[in-house]
Amino acid sequence: MVHVKFVPIIVVVFVLLAVSIGLWLWTPDKSRSILQAKYLNAPGDIVEILGTHLHVRDSGAKTSPAIILLHGFGSSLQTWDAWASVLQNDHRVVRFDLPGSGLSEPDPTGDYTDARTLALIGALMDRLQIDQASVIGNSIGGRIAWKFAAEYPQRVRKLVLISPDGFASAGFGYGDKHTVPASIKLMRYFLPKTLVRQSIASAYGNPSALTEETLDRYYDLMRAPGVRQAMIERMEQTVLLDPEPLLRKISAPTLLVWGEKDALIPFGNADDYLRDIRDARLVSFPELGHVPQEEAPALSVQPVQSFLAQ
Repeated sequence: MVHVKFVPIIVVVFVLLAVSIGLWLWTPDKSRSILQAKYLNAPGDIVEILGTHLHVRDSGAKTSPAIILLHGFGSSLQTWDAWASVLQNDHRVVRFDLPGSGLSEPDPTGDYTDARTLALIGALMDRLQIDQASVIGNSIGGRIAWKFAAEYPQRVRKLVLISPDGFASAGFGYGDKHTVPASIKLMRYFLPKTLVRQSIASAYGNPSALTEETLDRYYDLMRAPGVRQAMIERMEQTVLLDPEPLLRKISAPTLLVWGEKDALIPFGNADDYLRDIRDARLVSFPELGHVPQEEAPALSVQPVQSFLAQ
């Protein structure tokens, strides 16, 4: 009799404990209006392109040579703040949040493939009446940048690739659909700030360079409505193909920028790009990681300025 009563009590305690932990870890979305009040410069920066609403910033003289800046996975256009403040002195600087990133709403088509993103870039350039631009991309944004340069060579003046994605890492094959672990999918519901801190800090050569302001921005914008689901869908829809044929099509002069302490995409991959892109050169930084534009913007923008001015 005692045993029969004791088991339900243990079950109830366990359930209550599990629910309490779940409620403690549960990470709700943040209101889009609150996020826009903090991170949107002007209402007109939300632009409809091919049926989706993109957060776009367009600075510098409209008559200056144009630059398109493409951020990496889980990031936003603010990753370029420091670079943009310098580059806009001599260029028209256009940067935007990829669909389902930052303040850009999730794509209503549900299509987060590179092909869809390439189409959005072309349509945005048309909307802004930009025939040709230099394209700069970091990480996944780098992969999108070199694909755009390969597919639309007439629209790309110069190409800057910062720790670009594109070559399969060990254990992954070309043509394979990416399997997103269940633990990653849980971020739709649970996103402790400590985990976000660890993830972002791993992109820095010197993790102490990650500021609280930058961490807060990442954490806030990852909690925009629909962003976490869009991140998962982008991962699920990513299929890497052998990059060599496309890289060999690139005719634009190309600058590779890489932190030698990159823990996300190996610095050694730079040799592959130098081999396959006909007019490519490399600038590396021994003490920096995956996001030199954030970690040491004043240092890392200098070779980019020189390259664009040549």
